[in-house]
Amino acid sequence: MNMKLKGLTAAVHTPMHADFSVNESRVVDQAEHLARAGASGVFVTGTTGECHSLTTDERLKLFEAWGRVAHSNGLKFIAHVGHNNLPDARALVCAAAANGADAISAMAPTFFKPADAAALCDWFVQMLAGAPELPFYFYDIPAMTGVTINTREFVQRAAEQIPGLVGVKYTNPDREQLRAMLNTNGRAPDMLFGCDEELLEGLKIGCRGAVGSSYNFASPLYRKIIAAFDEGVTESAQRDQDRSAEMVRTIAKYGYNAAAKAVMGMVGIDCGPARPPLRGLSPENINDLKRELEAIGFFDWALG
Repeated sequence: MNMKLKGLTAAVHTPMHADFSVNESRVVDQAEHLARAGASGVFVTGTTGECHSLTTDERLKLFEAWGRVAHSNGLKFIAHVGHNNLPDARALVCAAAANGADAISAMAPTFFKPADAAALCDWFVQMLAGAPELPFYFYDIPAMTGVTINTREFVQRAAEQIPGLVGVKYTNPDREQLRAMLNTNGRAPDMLFGCDEELLEGLKIGCRGAVGSSYNFASPLYRKIIAAFDEGVTESAQRDQDRSAEMVRTIAKYGYNAAAKAVMGMVGIDCGPARPPLRGLSPENINDLKRELEAIGFFDWALG
């Protein structure tokens, strides 16, 4: 199967009420905001979306909510269906298909971990049985799953066993492996780059699509990086990439996932708090973060 996602896919936050219940009504505002900012798609209930802090029923309802608004806002809809148990994973796969997802993605199981590429492939074959033709991206994020495999070997195996395999959401620090996977004489899988603060490096290696959390609030900055790279204006691209890295470092000082949700509030899209065990920011923390972002010029160069 051949599918190529280009541009910026925002790994969207799961909006919460103050009591940590999911606020599905906010999805409309998120979609409209991302469309205005120039994002090309959404990646729903991934790491940024706090997938493993949500119940399966909550994730199913989020698929329904995004299924109603993504396409009408010109956004591709990628549903993250990764789970640690097979019945719930299969339910998520079927729900993604039923709600019009353009593709699905899944990280490896994180408790009983597959030992190697063959075992991971076997898991996905069983998991995807309800929609085997739906475009599928392996979500390679070893820092969070604790599963480090030979991704190139996995893709080679999966290409023979998973009809819907199209590529990898590559949140993996191994750049040499990424280069090798893209250098396959026109048969490269669709490699979606997953490190926002190093997007320019991903473009230089050969990625043309990216999935990231900071695209929720800084898509215009990253669109300038892509445009400058495409036009060969390397100094401009590097300047804006350096701004991205400083922005990410600033947010990460406060605990990235929860702080990124606070930034969404600063740009006018209130996604509420992060759900425990993530620690939320106090009002004082939020004010301090805003002052630091103002000091580096974030509100001047990140929002377009």
